[in-house]
Amino acid sequence: MMRILALVPGGIGDQILFFPTLDDLKQSYPDAQIDVIVEPRAKGAYRVCKSVKEVLTYNFKDRNAMADWGNLLGVIRDREYEGVISLGQRWSVGLLLWLTGIPKRVGYAGSNNTLFLTNPVPLKTEQYAAEMYHDLLQGFNIKNACPPVAINVPKMDIQWAEAEQQRLGIKESGYILIHGGSSQLALSKGIDKIYPIGNWQKIIEDCQQRQPNLPVVIVKGPEDADFVTELIKLCPKVKVTSPDDVGKLAATIAAANLMMCTDSAPMHLAVAVQTYTIALFGPTDPEKLLPKSDRFLGIKSPTGKMADISPEDVLKKVWGG
Repeated sequence: MMRILALVPGGIGDQILFFPTLDDLKQSYPDAQIDVIVEPRAKGAYRVCKSVKEVLTYNFKDRNAMADWGNLLGVIRDREYEGVISLGQRWSVGLLLWLTGIPKRVGYAGSNNTLFLTNPVPLKTEQYAAEMYHDLLQGFNIKNACPPVAINVPKMDIQWAEAEQQRLGIKESGYILIHGGSSQLALSKGIDKIYPIGNWQKIIEDCQQRQPNLPVVIVKGPEDADFVTELIKLCPKVKVTSPDDVGKLAATIAAANLMMCTDSAPMHLAVAVQTYTIALFGPTDPEKLLPKSDRFLGIKSPTGKMADISPEDVLKKVWGG
């Protein structure tokens, strides 16, 4: 049996964008076992991935982790992989791959670690991120077009979402889902991914006025408590749901008629389950983070600041103006 390893730094959104690469690899080598090494914060994404056997964690960003690095080297060597794909471009990761003795080492050319790769692939950043990642399969001689982002939601998660809709008193006609939070990591790095509550209030009130029978549901993640508390004060009629893993969140998004969110992991889940989505972008680029499709609309701030996206512009998209 062939064993292949992928090193995928980044958060849950990065993993979901990498799923098409893993799926195509599995399709091309159906008998292969594919494992991934990811940061602890991203491990939860693999609840909805159908192509990966084992998920190992390693904190790529931790500089003092020489001992961990040694352990990781041992773990990789013991598993005797035939091939490895590396998404990261740090030379330390390249060196690690070289030391593992894995015969086929695939990564992006022109990065710090090209020296350590056997099959470097050109890095083309001017495209949808999932396609940029999928280019790495050229290192395995796979020339297919990038498949769409897709996930596999466990049945128990779908049942949880159905029970949750009953609990919230949501009828067959569906609901509008809003995810307005952002990760602490984005905040700590000073990345502007939060849309002001007053703007959400205008959007929600307009939706409630025009479609009084279509409930507005807010997703409350582990870091969104303050945001949601504030929003409930302003819009007391909204309903709140707290899915506690990626599968339940995906099932909740899949059952919605419309998802409104900022550039975040839930946005990539919405793409994967094909829910009609309007996503708001501040400093980041929708061209690189959304596939070309009428179902997924990115609204880019004219200034790069989230607060400068007007609620009117968002509502025009909602009502197809």
